[in-house]
Amino acid sequence: MKMLINGKETDSVSGKTAEVLSPATGEVIDTVPVADEKDIDLSLSAAETAFRSWKETPLHERASIMMKFVELVRENRDSLARTLSMDNGKPITQAEKEIDNIFISVPAFTERAKHIHNEMVPAGNEKNYEKSLQFVTREPVGIIVCIIPFNFPSNLFCQKVIPSLLMGNTCLVLPPSGNPLTVMNLSRLLTEAGVPAGVINCVTAPGAVKEAAVRDRRISLVTLTGSTETGIKTARAAAENLVPTALELGGNDAFIVMDDADMDIVIRELFVGRLINAGQICCASKRFLIHNSRIKEFTDRTIEYVKTLKMGDPLDRDTTLGCLINEKAAMEVEEQVKKTVAAGAKILTGGNRKGAFFEATVLADVTRDMDIMKDMEVFGPVIPIIGFDTEEEAIDIANNTVYGLSGCVFSENYRKILRIASAMESGNVVINGASNLRSFEIPFGGWKMSGIGTEGVMSTFDEVTRVKVITIK
Repeated sequence: MKMLINGKETDSVSGKTAEVLSPATGEVIDTVPVADEKDIDLSLSAAETAFRSWKETPLHERASIMMKFVELVRENRDSLARTLSMDNGKPITQAEKEIDNIFISVPAFTERAKHIHNEMVPAGNEKNYEKSLQFVTREPVGIIVCIIPFNFPSNLFCQKVIPSLLMGNTCLVLPPSGNPLTVMNLSRLLTEAGVPAGVINCVTAPGAVKEAAVRDRRISLVTLTGSTETGIKTARAAAENLVPTALELGGNDAFIVMDDADMDIVIRELFVGRLINAGQICCASKRFLIHNSRIKEFTDRTIEYVKTLKMGDPLDRDTTLGCLINEKAAMEVEEQVKKTVAAGAKILTGGNRKGAFFEATVLADVTRDMDIMKDMEVFGPVIPIIGFDTEEEAIDIANNTVYGLSGCVFSENYRKILRIASAMESGNVVINGASNLRSFEIPFGGWKMSGIGTEGVMSTFDEVTRVKVITIK
């Protein structure tokens, strides 16, 4: 598959290519160009030129293109889902749901864009402004660098690229290096839908080349979803030119089960919250805080449940637990589990790795001083369990981390729930549901080292536009 630069599918200037491997089988799925700084320069030049006319294109025309894109996705839905499953390693049923989210997200962003209106401050609202009219407008920022992560490439493509284009910006899209095919396909379909040449450019670039794009003076915004380490590095590079960043980063979300929780709901949400996409979710529940009066019940039922999961070929419709994004990622999870066991935890089930596959793993005897209960983000299907006795103790454990992305609490007492939710230091809290509940509508973003800014239908347009005030005196 080729890159997209200035409306054309193209190889890299250097001619270098890289193989895209299935994380499940190691087989070659496709080859893609390996971009360097010359390719970045060509892309930004194209985006700079295209911006002059695209920002003047009426919104209704941009919106029509987005809806044509939706129809093209519908026509290619099965092949897109299959590629995502092969490229990413997630079960085909989960890949289909992610592609289907395009039918929700794009119309939602499109309708919201039509209701972003300029505002007027009437003459005389303020002393000394009796004869002045003031207009507050929102205008596109320019070229936006969209850095897409590996775990949900389609969802995050829609969160970043679609609202950026709707507002008249042009985009340099940088897919995940190891599994770029879904993002490349979606970029191509946008062009097929009618996005003019240069408005969207999709370049397969390794990390150092991505940083070169972030450092370029021509860009106006960087939006990134990734690790906190990558986010900090990106923010530093962008700061050289005072380019703002929108960063959705890591998390170590607390899953709090109170003494009066409905355990049927808890176990149901366990899969959704921790084991979807093999646990590779920034806002997945990663620390399981269980009231000591319910900890045996939770542990027994969790072990019973994870043993029913089928781990295997992502394209098999019966598979419920796929592989991690690559073997290196699985090895990192394996080392994190070993480190936790060395600190005194006990593996109750799981703990074994085969290639990029890692078993669903339940850990007991976890204490609050262990790294896994503080700042160690485990990006895999690992369930560390810790007990608590009081509401205050649960809150204290939950907040004892540098992260603050999301969290959740289960209880039948809504006064108790709201107290805990208010006390949790995170950008999102879910009540009686897993922490990774994220609709496209909500402003999603974290506190502390989990990010800067928010994205979603309610808030992304604030990130991808800038305010201008025009005064008629």
